[in-house]
Amino acid sequence: MKKTKKYSFSPEFWSQRYEQNETGWDIGEISAPIKAYIDQLKDKKFKILIPGAGNAYEAEYLFQNGFKNVYVADISEKPLKNLKSRVTDFPEEQLLHIDFFDIEDHFDLILEQTFFCALPVSSRQDYAKKSAEILKRNALLSGLLFNFPLTENGPPFGGSKEEYLMYFSPYFKIEILEPCYNSIKPRQGNELFFKFRKKPV
Repeated sequence: MKKTKKYSFSPEFWSQRYEQNETGWDIGEISAPIKAYIDQLKDKKFKILIPGAGNAYEAEYLFQNGFKNVYVADISEKPLKNLKSRVTDFPEEQLLHIDFFDIEDHFDLILEQTFFCALPVSSRQDYAKKSAEILKRNALLSGLLFNFPLTENGPPFGGSKEEYLMYFSPYFKIEILEPCYNSIKPRQGNELFFKFRKKPV
């Protein structure tokens, strides 16, 4: 597997990206595949985590559609403030200025958008393990993963279905992992939609 370069993923690194408007991953709204997935969720009491959420349009959409138990985590404080400025009644205690790997709470659903693809490849196995640890019994990890060859030019970095199966299969039952049919135009052919269910311990 091709190694990616070492990057600084400190709070300062990400805050600088926001300050300098170097946020190419940010499409300015909830992505169509995530919206379609949310629209079929039935239980609005679900405790949902969006890690590395950035400006968190997904959290905004969830909250405005009756999902009040939504937690947003980001290592940079800037995007959390951006969300709060847009959704003024979003609870402060559900805005987590924290490293994903330091979270100790438990959730019914982790919603993945562009966080995994921004991690160094060396952290991907840790992400899979940590996700399983903070999910409740029979809970779900769902969302989008990029589907293009690994590159040193990132974040975002690429990845493949085969690679993802290697990381996640030890901890999750793979219910869906397939090319996304409703990606936005710039990402067409480059996204996989997935739905993984935590395996019984």
